[in-house]
Amino acid sequence: MQSTRTPADSPAPAESSVPAEGPAPALRGASIIQSIKNAGVETVVALPDIVTCDGVLWPIARDPDLRLVPVCKEDEGVSICAALSYCDHRAVLLIQHLGFLDSINAIRVMALEYDLPVVMILGLQGMEADRIPSESGKLSVRIVEPICRAMELDYEILYDESDVAVVEPVINAAFEQSKPVAILIARSPE
Repeated sequence: MQSTRTPADSPAPAESSVPAEGPAPALRGASIIQSIKNAGVETVVALPDIVTCDGVLWPIARDPDLRLVPVCKEDEGVSICAALSYCDHRAVLLIQHLGFLDSINAIRVMALEYDLPVVMILGLQGMEADRIPSESGKLSVRIVEPICRAMELDYEILYDESDVAVVEPVINAAFEQSKPVAILIARSPE
């Protein structure tokens, strides 16, 4: 399953991105965290990124229900999440998309070739608010979806609060089907 949202479903550039009834509710970090917890995740492996730090990572660091495992390199996080899956322990990897790009080989070997439920939450650093990833002015953002598709890595994109509803079922499906998945965060959560 690739993202169920197509560019036609996603916000379009310029004024057409705001529906007539008003703007969509902003993406809330607390909702993402609650969805992670509802999916039975106990451990968040993370390397700080500018997109998710304030709204997701720092609140996770203070949450007594979640164990935060900081890493120095994103591919270490892929390894840790893969290893925890062998123990039937649910973990997610919270990183910036540039770290995802740097970790492609580890993701290919451990997550994809061994069919392990490595759940990656990727902050799209530099993503413009009035665009979708495929139309970003940043090459590193534009290539994330094509790379996911080329790797046959399922993914979802979170633009606003209404998209958070996919987080829990996507995580559950990854662990039930023993397959990796990426959740792309296109806007900094509040």
